[in-house]
This record gives sequence, C-alpha cells and structure tokens, in this order.
Amino acid sequence: MIDFDRVTITYSDAPAPVLRDVNLHIDEGELCLVVGRTGAGKSTLLGAVNGLVPHFTGGTLEGRVTVERRDTASFPPRELADVVGVVGQDPLAGFVTDTVEEELAYGMEQLAVPAPVMRKRVEETLDLLGLADLRYRALHELSGGQQQRVAIGAVLTPHPRVLVLDEPTSALDPTAAEEVLAAITRLVHDLGVTVLLAEHRLERVVQYADRVIHLAGDGTVTDGAPASMFATSTVAPPVVELGRLAGWSPLPLSVRDARRVAAPLRESIARAQPVVARARASAAAPLLRARNVIVRYGDVVAVRGIDLDLGADEVTALMGRNGSGKSSLLWAMQGSGKRQSGLVQVDGKDPKNLSARAARALVGLVPQTPADLLYLETVAAELEQADVESHGARSVPAREILDRLASGIPDDVHPRDLSEGQRLALVLALQLRAAPPVVLLDEPTRGLDYNAKRSLIRIVHELAAEGRAVVISTHDVEFVAAAADRVVVLADGDIVADGPTADVVVASPAYAPQVSKILAPSRFLTVEQVVIALDRAAS
Repeated sequence: MIDFDRVTITYSDAPAPVLRDVNLHIDEGELCLVVGRTGAGKSTLLGAVNGLVPHFTGGTLEGRVTVERRDTASFPPRELADVVGVVGQDPLAGFVTDTVEEELAYGMEQLAVPAPVMRKRVEETLDLLGLADLRYRALHELSGGQQQRVAIGAVLTPHPRVLVLDEPTSALDPTAAEEVLAAITRLVHDLGVTVLLAEHRLERVVQYADRVIHLAGDGTVTDGAPASMFATSTVAPPVVELGRLAGWSPLPLSVRDARRVAAPLRESIARAQPVVARARASAAAPLLRARNVIVRYGDVVAVRGIDLDLGADEVTALMGRNGSGKSSLLWAMQGSGKRQSGLVQVDGKDPKNLSARAARALVGLVPQTPADLLYLETVAAELEQADVESHGARSVPAREILDRLASGIPDDVHPRDLSEGQRLALVLALQLRAAPPVVLLDEPTRGLDYNAKRSLIRIVHELAAEGRAVVISTHDVEFVAAAADRVVVLADGDIVADGPTADVVVASPAYAPQVSKILAPSRFLTVEQVVIALDRAAS
C-alpha cells in the first residue's frame, strides 16, 4: 500500500536531513502510530505520503515514496486526492467552504461523486462524528474541537484508501477523542483503510495501534510492534512509564491491561499519600473577580452568568467538552472578547473598559493558535516591539523572559519557522513583558511532546510562584494532573465542578489521568508521585 524506499528528505536551510535513508512498508488496513519528540520530522514523514513534501514544502527528496504504486514524486497531491486523505494540525487553514455540510461535500464534488452518493455519505459522516446538530453552522463559529471533527469528516466522505492524520485529537475533549478514534478504528477494521496517525497525546491512541513508527530525531526511523517499540521509545504515555517503573513485561498499553498486573504496586503504595506537585503560599485576596459574566453569539449562549475568583499563586485548569464556553470565558475575562453583561475586575479595573495595551498589563492571554499574535519578520523584532509597547512596566526585557522560557532561539529567525513549543514560548514572553498579574493560556499543549509539556509545567509553576494567577484551558488531562492546583469544569456555559485537582479529576471517568485509573482507589495522579511513594517506602 505505502512504501518508503531509501528516502532521505533535506530542507535547504537545514544542517542535516530531517529523514535519513528511511525504508518502510505499510500494508493495507494497518493503523500506524507515528511517534517522536517535537521537531523529529513526523509532519515531514506524513507529508511525503501524499506529495505535500516536497511539492509544496520545498526541499530535496531522495529515494522513492509510492502509494498504491503511484510515485509521489510524479503525482502531486491533487492527483493523489482520490487515494489519500490528509488532516493537518490546523483544521481552519484547510477549510474552503463556509458551513459544515458544504465542507463535508466539497471533496466529493472535486472527485465528481454522484449527488445521491454524496448526500448519503454526508449523512453517514454527520452521525459518525456527532456533527448532525452543527450541519448548518458557519465553520468560523465553531470551537477548535468542533472544527477538528469537521476536518476529519471532510477527508472521510470521499472514502480514501489511506488516511494521514496529524494530531487528530489535539483539540478534542476526552469523550470526543474516544469517539473519533473509535470511528477511525472501525474504518481500519471494517473497510481496510490504512491510517498513519501522528499524535503527542499517546495515552489516547497507543492501544489502537497495529504498529509504531518511531522517529529518533536524528533522521533515523524504526518501526515494530507497539509493546516492543515503547520499551525504548524516547516518548511514552503514562501507562508505559508506569509499566517501565514497575518492571511489567510485556508492557501494558491500555489501562485495562495495566490494572490486571497492578495489584502488587497498589499494595506497596496503599498507605502512602500522594505528594502535591508544589507548595503554595497561603490564600490571599483574589487577583481577578468575575461576576455574572454572560457571552452570546447570536442565539447561542456560550457563557451563562458565571462567577469566578482567581487567586495569586494558583494554577487553575479550565476543562469541559468542546463548545462548553472555555475560550469564550477566557476572552471575556481578558477584555477583548464579547461580553454582553457581567463584571470583571483586576486591581479594581475592568479590562474591557481599557485600551488594549492597558488591558494586557492586567490580563495576558495566549490564544489556541499563538501565531495569530505574531506579525513581524524576526524574533528580535517581535521582542523589541513588546519592549516598546510595555515601556514602564515592571518587568525585565522580553529577550530575557524568552531565554528563561526557551533558551537558544536565534534573533534572526522568522517566528513562523519556530517549532510549536518555541512559538508558544515567544508569545508567552511577549505577553509577560507587560507584567500582568493574571495569565490565561488557551490549549497551550497542542503540538507539544511530553518533554515540552514538562518544561511548560515548570514555567507555569514559576509564574504562579511569582504571585500571578494562571488559568489554563485544556483537554489534556495528563497535563492538568501534573500542573494544576484547581480544576473548574464547564458544561453548556455553566460551572458544574470547582475544586482541588485530585478531588475533581478522580471523580470523573472522562477527566481522570491514566495513573489514577490504574491505581484506584489510591489518589495518585502522576508517575512522579508514584516514584516518590516507592522511594519513601524503600527508605
């Protein structure tokens, strides 16, 4: 079905090949999970399957990539569209129509699929991905997770033989991610569709994989059975990390398999109390007060009269299903977003009534797509502009903040050429230059591997320790387990849960991290907590 024959891919400005002498054969009906650290070349590998690399990205391809005996060097992406469907990391960038239903039909129109067949496939896909209620909605009005499901549906309707998915669950809540992955698995098992899937949230997908393709980061690629590959992989989900720690063999890849062998581990830590990630200062007066905040978009009420206090030295995770109102609430608190009624106060001022510069000095917000805030040609220019706009703020220069967050980023590089983690660090540095007491992050872990997330956790904890209130809107339950002091859960614009992280996530099957599920009824949330407990038990 798919063959890589001694493939080497080199970009003109790169010191070394991204992929080096890759040999792969992928059979029909396989679900292959592509893993590796951020920047290891996963997107390049996926792009080579339908010819995006090098036809559109540039660079030099040596060797041969064939899909159903079509050489991608000779067949550009448009001539492979009937065979290969691709969903990239940014679904909004790939939309070409205005509404959900039109987007689902567009690909079939280009392939001249008969109208009755098109109608049937659109209806099937609406049901398959839970999009029926959104069929007439404008694409730009959807939440990030809803857009992600539409993007997946748009490539499913033409019935390609190969699906290439780059982080398909990155913007989805846990329940929606399970539904999408179940749909993809059905396509593999029932219809023989071949799937190449790159995903950083491995805890969601590893149990579905038939094979793992591992990119080491030096251009080399290896592949094999999931259990054997994860024994030495540079990235691994918590269930595998826990298995490595406990010495389980073979390594379990699902919570169910791990629970079957976890009884001795549960007994060894039964009397231990999980250690919290960090010590907090005593509670002080809230830095931000929100009262009766209401946000509407036409007839849709996104936020329904929410009251919320955010304290200093506190990391709050904002969770909830796609479309529950998380992003709307963040933007309403920052002052730039819609707010039909209600009051937000920081230091006695409402950011909505201030200039953009003054509002940023009170509340900094990093959006789901950080690149939206970058508009200059170099990193140095962005940093200098932040210094100019924040003149007089009690903060160190933006360059110093960036070096603390992610050292080694050159001044002369274009911001859009940075990795996801570097771009996030740059935008966070620009926001922090204004020294806001409240920092809001909207889905900051998209595109970050486990190592990059650990760095982000360190940064978030340092911000809180400086006396700031930090709010993180996210679907990443493993990140929340390690980073957050408090969890607020939204549903249909209302707060339905609010409390300490362990109390909220352990009580919810959807939001409980893998370690919690494996070791229940113990209240351990992370592998790091288990390590500490075992060390204390041994001493």
